[in-house]
Amino acid sequence: MTPTPPTYDRRTVLRAAGATAVGVSIAGCLGVGGDGGPEGTVLEPPENYERRKEIDLPFPDYGEELPEVTVPAPLHDRAVTTTEFVGDRHTMLTFVYTTCTTVCPGLVTALRRVQADSISEGYAEEFAFLPTTFDPETDTAQTIEEYCNRMGIDREVGNWYFLRPETPERAKEVVEDTFGVAFDGGGGHYEHASLILLVNKDGLVERAYNGGPPDAGTATDDARTLLERW
Repeated sequence: MTPTPPTYDRRTVLRAAGATAVGVSIAGCLGVGGDGGPEGTVLEPPENYERRKEIDLPFPDYGEELPEVTVPAPLHDRAVTTTEFVGDRHTMLTFVYTTCTTVCPGLVTALRRVQADSISEGYAEEFAFLPTTFDPETDTAQTIEEYCNRMGIDREVGNWYFLRPETPERAKEVVEDTFGVAFDGGGGHYEHASLILLVNKDGLVERAYNGGPPDAGTATDDARTLLERW
C-alpha cells in the first residue's frame, strides 16, 4: 500500500488497512533508553521510527503528547481525564467495544497482561489502564462490568478505569477525532482501527502499537523497561 498523503480521510485509510495505513506496525524495541528519541522519552526509538516521522499519522506517536479528554468511568462513578495521571503514573490506553470478537480481546488482553505483571511485581501503583469503548449504546455499566470479569481484569487493585463516552456522537469526538482511531458501524458491529498507547509519567507516548495487538510479552517488556529507566 502506498503511503497516504498528508490530507486524507482518516476513517477510510485506517479502516481499509486495519490501522496499518502506513504499512508499518510497532514492535517493542528495548535498548539503552531514549538515545536518539525525542526529548522526554525513555525507551529508545522503535525500529521504524524514521519512516513513521515522514508520515502524517492520525494517532499520537512516539514522543508526542497524550491528548487530553474527560470521559465518564461508570464503574468508578466519576469522570476520568486522560491526562490526570501525568506526573504520578505511566498510562496505557486502548479503544474497543465489548461485543467485538476479533482484535478487541487481544487489545484488552495486552493491557491485562501488563496489569497482572504490575500486581505480581509490585508496581501496580505506577500504572493506570484506560480502555475506552466506542459503543456506549451497547456497553452499559453492567455490560462493562461483566466484560471486565470475563476478561480477568483485577478491579480491586484500583488501576483499571474503563471509560465510556456518554453518546455515540461523543464517542466519535473522543476516539476518532481526538485519538485518531477510526471506526464505523453500529448495533454492536464495527469496523475499526486498533491502537494501544504506552505513555510515560510526563504524558509523552513511548509506544503506539497499531495494526493489531503487540506480540505476547512485548507490552509487558516495554512497560518494565519504562519503569526501570524512569
